[in-house]
Amino acid sequence: MLVVLWSIPLLLTAQVFDIDFTKSQPIYNEYDGYGYDVLPVYKVKRPATAPFFFSVRVPDGNYRVRVELGGVKDGNTTVRAEGRRLMAHNVLTPGKKDVKTVEFIVNKRSTFIDENKRVKIKDREKNYLAWDDRLTIEFNGLRPAVRSMHIEPAPEVPTVYLCGNSTVVDQNYEPWASWGQMITRWMGPQVAVSSHAESGLTARTFIASFRLDKILSTLRKGDYVFVEFGHNDEKEKQPGDGAWYHYQYQLKIFVDKVRAKGAEVVFCTPTQRRAFDKDKTTLLNTHGDFPAAMKMVAEKENVPLIDLNAMTKTLFETLGYEDSKRALVHYPKEAYGKELADNTHFNPYGAYEVAKCVVMGIRQLNLPLAQYLRED
Repeated sequence: MLVVLWSIPLLLTAQVFDIDFTKSQPIYNEYDGYGYDVLPVYKVKRPATAPFFFSVRVPDGNYRVRVELGGVKDGNTTVRAEGRRLMAHNVLTPGKKDVKTVEFIVNKRSTFIDENKRVKIKDREKNYLAWDDRLTIEFNGLRPAVRSMHIEPAPEVPTVYLCGNSTVVDQNYEPWASWGQMITRWMGPQVAVSSHAESGLTARTFIASFRLDKILSTLRKGDYVFVEFGHNDEKEKQPGDGAWYHYQYQLKIFVDKVRAKGAEVVFCTPTQRRAFDKDKTTLLNTHGDFPAAMKMVAEKENVPLIDLNAMTKTLFETLGYEDSKRALVHYPKEAYGKELADNTHFNPYGAYEVAKCVVMGIRQLNLPLAQYLRED
């Protein structure tokens, strides 16, 4: 059974969906505004344990999603939303009578800011699930078992907005992943995460592409804005660029504009690159003065700061020279058709571990946000 509350099918209005996956559902189409999406799509009743994407057309905002999992033997389901944001991982329903309900909040957003302004997204982002007019849920895992899904608007929940680069962005393709995609796993159903990060951005280009304006258009008291930049800011070579002028100047813009909306800004120093010295035991500093420059702004402006630079240094050095490759995009040629040796970007395991560092930082700072973190 599917119940959709709306006025005109093609009009984006707040909607409530109740979807019964034990019955046939349509392929997504613009008239119905819901259905199986991406690939694979199912023209008839979906196989009980097949992975799938399902989309509903909704306006920008936060949505409470409740999924009922189980009904097959040895069910093992992972749930992601929008751009591969992890919502539930390896939910086990071992028997046919075993049913578990998982609830979470998904933020859906488009490029629209107002009648005259849109976010300036890159060409590659035009194909991303995160910038379209749909809310998309992915059901995957070793043996996904999905019985039903309920979606309803959740305008009352606070939102955690993420600003940053490729270490934060919703990475669209395996085996790349970011801590911004994994932090959703640790957020309870009382808070939403909205990542506006994109690969290659600096603090300045994030602002120039109207991403901060997009956040400000919906930002309110009780929300949070997490800011992590540095990897690409180091490469800027215009007059006045560098850690102590333009970088700090841009960070101050985030502080002032976020606080003007009554929200809380949190800084995260840039994550480390896997760059060991000759003894292969100690990481080299590849970020120059940028972590220190962010700390100076944080101290002067009384901004809570999570030192991801120090935390990921400890993480990589503890794993060691060889085992630290397991946290990054290091794979032999036979795995992905070519050898991958990326010492900056995380794979899902590494992203998950860095997200845990962010969670630890939230708790250490004793932010009110900590009350919404999951314990399991």
